[in-house]
Amino acid sequence: MIKAIIFDMDGLMVDTEVISYQCYKKIIESYGFDFDKEDYVRDYPGKPLKASIEFIKDQYHLDYDNQEKIEIFHQLENQYINDNGVELKKGLIELLEYLKEHNYQTIVATSSHKDRAENILNQHNILQYIDDIVCGDEVKHGKPFPDIFLKACEKLNVSVNEALVLEDSEAGIQAAYDAHIPVICIPDMKYPSDDYVKKVEYVYNSLDEVILYLKRRNYNE
Repeated sequence: MIKAIIFDMDGLMVDTEVISYQCYKKIIESYGFDFDKEDYVRDYPGKPLKASIEFIKDQYHLDYDNQEKIEIFHQLENQYINDNGVELKKGLIELLEYLKEHNYQTIVATSSHKDRAENILNQHNILQYIDDIVCGDEVKHGKPFPDIFLKACEKLNVSVNEALVLEDSEAGIQAAYDAHIPVICIPDMKYPSDDYVKKVEYVYNSLDEVILYLKRRNYNE
């Protein structure tokens, strides 16, 4: 029986992947390289910021201080959010209200740090629906490793068989799969490849479709 829903945040709950793309684009193009959405979609969604900054350094053979680039990324992101805000993904509120009404536990499992997560979710009063948050600095390995989802189960005191992960990225799908937690994918910028589709329960177009999945599960159980 499913007792807890584990939400990824970026690209799943809120439309922040497009913001991340713009930030990485500015950093990479400042060194004279081209960077388009295909480059972003191939290598970046679902990955921790620290890992992506290191990847850029290696990929383009650059020499810079990682922490300095992380701070630049945060500055660019904050400026974008302050100027434009962050949109919620379709069906999120409907799903959160259903989960609250039916006493599911909820937790956000995000690679970002807690202040950023709370700031973004607070913009739309989402924290009232969330029981807890587990962030990237609380685990040793980020996605695609399973650590963050296992930590989420630990925080909510549920087994992996009692949880369901909602993800948009291949890295997140792999993390949930290796944690042995059922996962549903709601793609954002990239539809998962066949290898990853085989690892999910379903691929849905929007979050509100998860309600029907839970209703069917409850009926069958």
